[in-house]
Amino acid sequence: MRKFCPLASGSKGNAIYIESDETKLLVDVGISLKALTEKLGEIDVDIGEIDAILITHEHGDHIRGLEKVTEKLQIPVFSNSETAKAILKEVREKPRFKIFSTGETFEFGDIEIHPFSVQHDTLDPVAFTFRIEGIKIGVCADLGFVTTLVKAHLEGCDYLYIEANHEPSMVYACPRPLVYKQRVLGRQGHLSNEACGQLLQEIDHPGLKHIYLAHLSSECNHPELALKRIQEHMKRDLSISIAYQEKVSLKLEW
Repeated sequence: MRKFCPLASGSKGNAIYIESDETKLLVDVGISLKALTEKLGEIDVDIGEIDAILITHEHGDHIRGLEKVTEKLQIPVFSNSETAKAILKEVREKPRFKIFSTGETFEFGDIEIHPFSVQHDTLDPVAFTFRIEGIKIGVCADLGFVTTLVKAHLEGCDYLYIEANHEPSMVYACPRPLVYKQRVLGRQGHLSNEACGQLLQEIDHPGLKHIYLAHLSSECNHPELALKRIQEHMKRDLSISIAYQEKVSLKLEW
């Protein structure tokens, strides 16, 4: 059985579960060990079964639980060298890093993994594609701008986890400081509903089976609006759901 399930998505913490026939992975550990254990339990996975962790970048909402989780599990943590250096400044116990090169494909267990660069305000942020027995999964959030590289790597995915962070008008209207608004709306910030919709419109293909809208802002977006904006861009009916912050999202199995 293969599984894909966002466990938490948003500025309060991020974690995604991916399972193949032989391998069980987490992408990011931005929630506590307790919360992660509980959320995995909801999809019938024991945390002790996790084989490795992959890290997209060093922001706290992606690594907050990493130290406690790796202390408990003693499993490898895959990241690029710049992200690893940044993490080492934040933790007391050194994780068992396995360093990948951004842009170079590698394998872990029976999963082929490709990390590729995205535009975000960290040292060397990445998104990932995964290939599991002919199925391609794209995980791409925390980016302010869709490059041609991003489009190229997300083409042909069967399942997509894509950022739809905000509605620009809501960012302008929110009470946050100007520096926050400039960051979110900038080319190294977060992807808007409109930009997400345009990307999906360009890379949609008959084999695309499901889309998760990820990293929704609690202040400057809401699920119904994000779904509406994305559906306005699509030329066909697609299975689309929200990757939630507080609760486990839809679990896909095939």
